[in-house]
Amino acid sequence: MDFTSINFTRRSEDAFYDTVDLADFIDKDAEIIFEYLKSKIRLIPFSDYLKRYIYIKSGMSEDFKSINIQDYQHIIIDSFADNYTPKSFTETSAKISALTKNWLTQASVNRSTVFLLGYGLNMKVDDVSDFLTKALRERDFDFKNPAEVIHWYCFKNGYKYPKSVALKRQYDESPASEIEHSDNTMGARNTIQGIKDDDTLLQYLAKFKSDNHNKRISATVYRQFLQLYEKSRIVIAKLYSNDLYKDKTWTAADITESDVEKIICNGIPFNSSGNLEKMSASRLAKHFSNKRFRRQHISELLSQKTAIDRFDLITLNFFLFSQDEEYNNKKRYIVFANDTNSILEECMMGELYVTNPYECFLLMCILSDSPLATYAEVWEKSFE
Repeated sequence: MDFTSINFTRRSEDAFYDTVDLADFIDKDAEIIFEYLKSKIRLIPFSDYLKRYIYIKSGMSEDFKSINIQDYQHIIIDSFADNYTPKSFTETSAKISALTKNWLTQASVNRSTVFLLGYGLNMKVDDVSDFLTKALRERDFDFKNPAEVIHWYCFKNGYKYPKSVALKRQYDESPASEIEHSDNTMGARNTIQGIKDDDTLLQYLAKFKSDNHNKRISATVYRQFLQLYEKSRIVIAKLYSNDLYKDKTWTAADITESDVEKIICNGIPFNSSGNLEKMSASRLAKHFSNKRFRRQHISELLSQKTAIDRFDLITLNFFLFSQDEEYNNKKRYIVFANDTNSILEECMMGELYVTNPYECFLLMCILSDSPLATYAEVWEKSFE
């Protein structure tokens, strides 16, 4: 079987290293990165991940690109029937043929669809994790969400969909525990890893009913974000004191969301209203949608009105490393990747993924002589 056309990660890694190893990369870094992003990399849609999974699991040997969508649909429909999985977690009048076609053509889906496909296609727990972190580019299983804990437990133990329904019903009907849940994200994962039977699972889940852990924002993720944000404010205050506004000594407390936007989004033009130019004007809009560190977005993150995603954490850490002159280019790349992966791992978000255009972009920039200047120049080129 030839996996060349479906090995997204290997192809992306090869293209990444071919680009950064070019003889004139250092001299023309921004130009080379921009051309690479514009012409040579694409955002892998969810549908391709799903097709690849079915292709490999089914033992297909035909050319990957030549397989008819109807063939994939038949496999999904048959597998759902074999695994006692409904076409949806909720009531719907849509036909399963229409739903499967959507899954096989969409650029992205919601998390519940991944869990449904997990049951319907009899996935292993690691397969579901890969779909969450790589295909959706979201966090891994949320071990502070009772429903996702039940899904994880079922996938881990090879249980079918009806088992998850029974466990969810038992959880809903069970009384709250008098002991509040106090684990952080990593602690919750470690505790759950040791659960071996239904009774222990339900006893653990009962703790979620006695506290406020149903809130949308993860405390671990928010803590990591605040740490990176405060470090960024300190760095910007030093930049202001040394370079821009020498008439006063700036402190982190003086740095506002607008200051952070101005420094990190330096290459993005502003419109007449004083806001960043609309993203649709960028030639990299498809790759960089929702990746700009706008002041309005920062305010929403700080007030916990918007959930913090992996790109918020990665961008802030990139900024911090872009200002660190301790390392040479290659050493900085290694330390940045390791440090960022450690942060993402603690937040259950999966490691840096070079197949993702934005993450690939930051990794290329961190290898340049002046990472933040290169970052800004590529953004600027995209609006020309």
